[in-house]
Amino acid sequence: MKRWYIVTTYSGYENSVKQDLERRRESMNMTDLIYQVLVPEEIKEVVDKKGKKKEKVEKLFPGYVFVEMEVEDEMDEDAWFMVRNTPKVTGFLGSSGGGTKPVAVPKDEMDAILEKLGMIQKPVFDIYVGDKIEVAEGSFKGTIGEVSAVNQEKEVVTILIEIFGRMTPMEFPFNQVKKL
Repeated sequence: MKRWYIVTTYSGYENSVKQDLERRRESMNMTDLIYQVLVPEEIKEVVDKKGKKKEKVEKLFPGYVFVEMEVEDEMDEDAWFMVRNTPKVTGFLGSSGGGTKPVAVPKDEMDAILEKLGMIQKPVFDIYVGDKIEVAEGSFKGTIGEVSAVNQEKEVVTILIEIFGRMTPMEFPFNQVKKL
């Protein structure tokens, strides 16, 4: 399974580490274990001393490089060793050293970073107010209700469900409902 990990580096050397990791990945035949190396950056508009507007590339996470790696039950020892021993890499975030395995970045947090960089898009669901939907998971599984509100940003839908003879609004994530 592919998972993202954060590698700590000397501040200011993020791009150098990225290039080194990409070169080493190719030369050591680890393209099947290490997929992507990423230094999240954004372009900001700044005004210089003369009042001219300029674009400046700014790192979102100075001192960190994100690496997408293949993980079975545990991270592959060779890939872990190769990344850890790249020049200017100080370690993995979430690893206390001494051979302990690092902690992967949670998927929802990494998705938010990738969305901000424009590398992935948030899925848009075709559920609208007034639609009849069925709850597909959880304690209300099989319950049918009518959509009263949709929040695309939070990916939740509010459904009116009859509970004790009254229509009660309940919020469900998009992945727990299906359109009828």
